[in-house]
Amino acid sequence: MSEVIQIPGNTAPEVSQGKSPLKVLLHNPLAITAMSWLLLVLLGSLFAPVLAPYDPIADSDLLNVLSGPSASHLLGTDGLGRDVLSRLMFGGLATLGAVGLATLVAMVVGVPFGLVAGYRSGWLDSTTMRIVDIVLSMPMLVIVLVVLAVFSNNVFVAMVVLGMLLAPRLLRVVRSATIAVRHELYIDAAKVAGLGDPRIVFRHILPRVIGPVIVQSALVAASAVITVTGLAYLGLGQTPPAPSWGGMVAEAGTLVSQQPWLLVPSGATIGLTVLALSLMGDAVRDATVGGWSVAHTAPTKRKASSPSMPAEQTGPAGQESLLEVSGVSVSRDANPDAFITRNVSLSVRKGEILGIVGESGSGKSMTASAILGLLPPSTHLASGSIRFRGEELTQMSLQQLAALRGKEIALVSQEPLVSLDPAYTVGNQLSELVRRHRRLGRSAAREIVLQLLADVRLPNSEAVFRKYPHELSGGMAQRVVIAMALAGNPSLLIADEPTTALDVTVQAEILELLRALRDEHDLTILMVTHNFGVVADLCDRVVVMKSGEVVERADVVTLFESPQHPYTRDLLAAGLDNCEPREVLDHPFASDQKVAQR
Repeated sequence: MSEVIQIPGNTAPEVSQGKSPLKVLLHNPLAITAMSWLLLVLLGSLFAPVLAPYDPIADSDLLNVLSGPSASHLLGTDGLGRDVLSRLMFGGLATLGAVGLATLVAMVVGVPFGLVAGYRSGWLDSTTMRIVDIVLSMPMLVIVLVVLAVFSNNVFVAMVVLGMLLAPRLLRVVRSATIAVRHELYIDAAKVAGLGDPRIVFRHILPRVIGPVIVQSALVAASAVITVTGLAYLGLGQTPPAPSWGGMVAEAGTLVSQQPWLLVPSGATIGLTVLALSLMGDAVRDATVGGWSVAHTAPTKRKASSPSMPAEQTGPAGQESLLEVSGVSVSRDANPDAFITRNVSLSVRKGEILGIVGESGSGKSMTASAILGLLPPSTHLASGSIRFRGEELTQMSLQQLAALRGKEIALVSQEPLVSLDPAYTVGNQLSELVRRHRRLGRSAAREIVLQLLADVRLPNSEAVFRKYPHELSGGMAQRVVIAMALAGNPSLLIADEPTTALDVTVQAEILELLRALRDEHDLTILMVTHNFGVVADLCDRVVVMKSGEVVERADVVTLFESPQHPYTRDLLAAGLDNCEPREVLDHPFASDQKVAQR
């Protein structure tokens, strides 16, 4: 039996492949130059007690005061006849140690807080950014000077404070990069699979933002070099006669009229180190991170219309409703009267396949997102009830929904390659889900994963286990995503247009696979599609949506034989090449089961 209502007033990545990061670095001349200089400075400073030709304090050549470069003193001597090269090497140990501590503190504070602020948004993000604005408005050097005065020239405390003051620069960049990544489909897929927020943030988002982190960390280190040498120039931190790069610049400044060369070794060392850090950050970023493009499509603006169909009644006795959606309306935060879906009601009975069909923009995927609690930014659930196994999902906390996703409700996305994390192999991602939901060890999880890959009809599951997403075809990627959805043994599988990007032959294989999995795993499936051929082949009942509202629902055979709503008839005519409704069961997509029902 068909149910219909008239609705007046409505209007119709690219991932780097091939070379390893080290090989990419070794083919970059600037990277090799920067790496060589930093390595030379680091090794020279660390092994200064062994490599330095003279003691930086005690050994003085009073016969060669303020001499230029010579065979005995490669970089000359200072005003007291001490070897400049030796003092540079020993001074580098103190300078680089202070810079390393400040950079480490900046990363420990900036990266986690930037990830959390960008991922969670809301009041946490706003509060964090206000604190960042306050810290950035403070005069950094003045604060460090005050700390050195209060703590009796304690370099350790000063560098910790310097790291805290540099952290906001790193935090802002990490936050911006996280915001660009957090709405990608593979992040939503991880949420639906039931992964917790900490695991998603540090395992799946951090690898994608590591490029900006590397670049900004290098810039923070360069800023720390300038600040530390500036403090030494003022006689703070490493105080004379102990050597430091900034102290050597200060000493050379007082003797510039007598020996201008004395400024060159220390000044060039500082300048080249800062430049090398900046170049190295860019080179490492380019070598380790591929170029991903993130595209977000804003939901289509819709005109609010009259209330839609009443809530669908539970099926006949003996057919238990697993999911009940009643009067669900989704609207925009900026304009609550601009509804994206309005008064949507449907029920999914245990063991059946229910299809939601309609043209692009009709609200099908938005309804599925509302069920999963994953509505896009700037939208919210305005009204309605969503009950799964009798429990109200709209009243659940984020933690309760996370526990439900993947374990009870799973999602198969229409863009499988985007739903997979490009940084990890298929086996790695599937094993993560199996271990999360089934609490198994690595070896046991591997066996389950191989079985899941076999269940979705992937040949040579061992080879697929080791592949990265970019090595998969569209059909293989879709089967992997289905295997991921099955990792937690869910009761309800939401398939959001899983055959859209596939050719006809692969579409038929995926539909046959879904039907077989329904029988083998006792699944209930909510199929979102715009293809009536898919509905004819796979679904038991169907709900038709137009402009965010339900306009008709019926069992599949009844809908195809006698569609009641003009919109449904138009969709059938357009979707099945203008064939008559009675001819739909002879369509190539129609299964033998549907023909038997006919």
